[in-house]
Parts: sequence; structure tokens; C-alpha cells
Amino acid sequence: MQGHGYGQPAKKPPHLAVLVLLRVLFVAAGFLSIGFLAWAMLLRLAAVTRRSLDWGLFVTALFADIAAIVLVANDPSDDASGVGGTLGMCLVLITLASATTYYLIAEIRHYGRREREFAARSTPAYGYPGPAARPYATPVIPTMPAAPAMSGMPTPPPTAPHTPVPGPPPVVPPSHRPAPARIDQVRAELDELSDYLRKHDGQHDGRREDGIER
Repeated sequence: MQGHGYGQPAKKPPHLAVLVLLRVLFVAAGFLSIGFLAWAMLLRLAAVTRRSLDWGLFVTALFADIAAIVLVANDPSDDASGVGGTLGMCLVLITLASATTYYLIAEIRHYGRREREFAARSTPAYGYPGPAARPYATPVIPTMPAAPAMSGMPTPPPTAPHTPVPGPPPVVPPSHRPAPARIDQVRAELDELSDYLRKHDGQHDGRREDGIER
């Protein structure tokens, strides 16, 4: 099942100045030819409207002009004042007047109707809106969610963030180096110990030699 769609766009009729110029040209051609080209107006009308009635009138006007030419050509008088010539000229003039009147009225009505149809199709009908314009995206502004309020309890004021106060840098105790006097004392004690050991070794060696001699 198909929904209601948009019909094909109506073709805009030609400009009014163009239509008037064409009408003047075809009517002038009919009168300048003394009606023998009256069928040209109906041919133009049938090509525009494409109706069977207009095509039938075109064929009728064409046969009427051909019959008038035959009557005038077969008239025995020199100035075509005989019966055949008179009937031929009357047929031509009647065809010219009828074709001109019908051509102008039918073509003006036809293009007037097309102009109204074009205006009606260009404007959206009631109940069938035209194509909707493409919506633009609306920017969404983020909002902070509100904190739920506690019933019966006052809201505490906001407190500033606590910033720790930097303390003094740690004191590094100075390294204790031994005093020079202490070093000298140790050296002296080591020298005394060395002397004592040398003396003790000397005495021990002397006693050993005495024992060997004995």
C-alpha cells in the first residue's frame, strides 16, 4: 500500500510575450493568405492541446481550404466571379473567421488553465505539507546534577580544601671525624707496642742461645 506522494512538478507555461507573438504570427499568416492558410492556426492549437477535437477541426479546415481552392480554380470566369468562385471565396472566408476565433479563445483558455495548475502545484495543498526542512542539531549544554537536599538538616557551607603547610627540612647531623690528637695517640700506642714486641722477641732469642751454649 503506497502513501500519498508528491506529484510531478508542473511545467511552467511559456512567457506571455512569447505566446502573444506566436498568435500574431499565425493569425497574420491566415489573413495574408486570404484564408488559404487558416488551417495552420488549428494545427498549432492541436499540437499544443493534443485533443482529438482540435485535431478533427484542423483536418476539417484543411479540407475546406482545399475545396475552396478547387472551386476557385474550376470557375469558368476570368475573375472567379462565377458560382464556383463565389462559393470558394465564401468557404475560405468562413473558415478563416471560424478558425481565427476558435484558435484565439481555445489557446488563451488552455494556457490560462496551465498557469493556474502550475500555481496550484507550486503551492503545497492544505493537509499535505511540503517537504520539511532539514532540522539543525541543537547543542546540548551539560548541567551539573543538583545534590539531593536532606530534609530537616541545614546544608553545610562549602569548605576550602586543606593545603598542608610544608615543615622545615630535616637536619642532617654532621659526621664526627676523629681529632688529630686522637690519631697521634693511637700511633704512639702502636709504636710502643711494636717496641715492646721487638724487645720481648730479643730477650726470648737471647735465652734460647744461652741454653744452646750450655
